[in-house]
Amino acid sequence: MAKLYLNKPSKEDEVGNLKPSKETISFLLNYSKALSVIDYKKMKFEALLN
Repeated sequence: MAKLYLNKPSKEDEVGNLKPSKETISFLLNYSKALSVIDYKKMKFEALLN
């Protein structure tokens, strides 16, 4: 995951013009689809369904 978004921006990049790569978006969407949060009484459990 670190390879996807830890590239240093060049001096030409402005903060408002940064756009995530297709790989980053794909990774985050797949992660959110696989994440399941289960509420049990006053506790929350997170499970990755991969």
